[in-house]
Amino acid sequence: MGVLAAERIKLTSTKSPWWCTVAIVVLGLGLAAVIGLSAKASINAFNNQSASGDKPDFEPFLPQLSDAVGGVSGFGVLVLMIMAALAVTSEYRFGLIRTTFQAVPRRDSVLVTKAGLIGVFGAVLTFVLTFGAYAIAKVTAGEEAGAALKLTGDEAWRAIYGVPIYALLCVFLAVAVGTLVRQSAGAITLLLLWPLLIESLFGLFGTFGRNVQPFLPFMNANHFLGSDQGVDWHWGPWGSLVYFAAFVAVVFGAALFLVNRRDA
Repeated sequence: MGVLAAERIKLTSTKSPWWCTVAIVVLGLGLAAVIGLSAKASINAFNNQSASGDKPDFEPFLPQLSDAVGGVSGFGVLVLMIMAALAVTSEYRFGLIRTTFQAVPRRDSVLVTKAGLIGVFGAVLTFVLTFGAYAIAKVTAGEEAGAALKLTGDEAWRAIYGVPIYALLCVFLAVAVGTLVRQSAGAITLLLLWPLLIESLFGLFGTFGRNVQPFLPFMNANHFLGSDQGVDWHWGPWGSLVYFAAFVAVVFGAALFLVNRRDA
């Protein structure tokens, strides 16, 4: 409980977690509004072109629930990972980690507490924001453009409760990466480039890339959240969640192993 109290004070008494939280809220809800307005503009253009007697040369954009919460599961979770990584790397940068480890000789308990505290906070925050994003997208899209935005069916509900599960796992991954790298710039660069660029590059390598894609961690996470990404999957969405969770467990386990054997 002492470790938990100490980590809670660190989290609430510094500015970066508050700024990151604001960014998560703005990105999650703001992009939902953009999705809704884009869908409304698309359906209006489609209807106007049809009314003029011309055959529309495009299909209107009718967003699914996974699209509406994409700002939360995409950019919002990325910011959450940055916040989690900074919780570790900032202590290494200013030398505070030595004091922390002197007060708590069991170093692995410090990492587990950090990841658990930030992970639960991120899971609760993203869970609330998914409902907010759904409501904003539904309102801004209007009745016709938002016809597919319904909380019915397994896939739609998985887009809601899947985001906090994904956020929790990403926090543990970010804490592990921050512990392994120890530098803020390096950890943040890796956490951003990994899902946004590195994994997408495999699509450029022909058959080899397509064979590797089903085994990439973040692609599996997105598969669980409802995006098949044109990949020939060997398992279903829940299998992808298990795969991503196993990957996070391996990386976090490596961080726990090394933190007890390195100098602080």
